[in-house]
Amino acid sequence: MSLTKAERNIILSMWGKISTQADAIGTQALERLFASYPQTKTYFPHFDLHPGSAHLRTHGAKVVAALGDAIKSIDNISGALAKLSELHAYVLRVDPVNFKLLSHCLLVTVASHFPADFTADAHTAWDKFLSIVSCILTEKYR
Repeated sequence: MSLTKAERNIILSMWGKISTQADAIGTQALERLFASYPQTKTYFPHFDLHPGSAHLRTHGAKVVAALGDAIKSIDNISGALAKLSELHAYVLRVDPVNFKLLSHCLLVTVASHFPADFTADAHTAWDKFLSIVSCILTEKYR
């Protein structure tokens, strides 16, 4: 799976707006993840998972920063996320399905922040991009 030129342009264009609210988007996406899929909390036993906690803000910022790294290397997402893939597979041992769950929460959060920009084409582009990211993050599991 690869992004079309039009999809890349949508991702890059929206990223300019998303990056200005990266911390809030990351935090809210994690809050949605834990509220909608409480089983994902098991990977964060040492975190304060209350909405708006410092742990959620810090980790949310890391999540969105990793997406930024992938976008900056949109022609080599696999290379940009290789270390993160290894960390989640070999050290953290995160169940791969959780990347898809987080992707969904990110989509909903981005759509809620930018409803005018989140057209059907943008939804398709972001869904495809996040699917690529999820696949790359699970590459080391194979």
